[in-house]
Amino acid sequence: MDIPPFPRPGNLEEAARLQKALAARVRVEGSLEGVKRIAALDASHKRGKPLLAVAVLYHLERGPLFVGKGLLPEAELFPYIPGFLSFREAPAYLLALKALPEAPEALLVDGQGIAHPRGLGIASHLGVHLDLPSIGVAKSLLFGRLERPLPREAGSAVRLLAPDGRPIGYAYRSRAGAKPLYVSPGHRTGLEEALAFVRRLPTRYRLPEPLRLAHLEALRALRALD
Repeated sequence: MDIPPFPRPGNLEEAARLQKALAARVRVEGSLEGVKRIAALDASHKRGKPLLAVAVLYHLERGPLFVGKGLLPEAELFPYIPGFLSFREAPAYLLALKALPEAPEALLVDGQGIAHPRGLGIASHLGVHLDLPSIGVAKSLLFGRLERPLPREAGSAVRLLAPDGRPIGYAYRSRAGAKPLYVSPGHRTGLEEALAFVRRLPTRYRLPEPLRLAHLEALRALRALD
């Protein structure tokens, strides 16, 4: 997989300018119809250890195919600052993607898409950087508000709105009574299309199965570093 160099900003002002410039390139449109091979991305880090990123190459009909891993030494990490996590984690994700034997058709990322203060969460950042369709599936809300309370039934969804009222994603209940997930398009997919794609994924627990596998693999690999 051809991976272009990832820029590292020298300070937060430069990082914010870069986010705004890249956000202008995000396309919140496009269908994932026909996509079969995705990369599910998750990362784990413990103080004093490298940041470990995992890319699970997952076929929607055949299940997991391959796991790629990327390690980034702690000394090279961008500071941990909410809203700027893509600069910290994306270089390790790119290493994990480079380790895959074939390129994915789309990315499913543990994090935000356009549901971000500057419209460029990590799913959007990676999607634009690689010019791939991408979707963010976050376990917590970073930006925006729910249009109305989310029902407790499995499969229910409520629009997530920016402060100006623009829809930027969905709060989505994958399992009855489970905590919501926050689904937002990253790049080259629409709002409705992103939610529909996540709904189609096999989901035995709270997380869609590809992301759950990536999460478990990241935790397992991090423990192996001890």
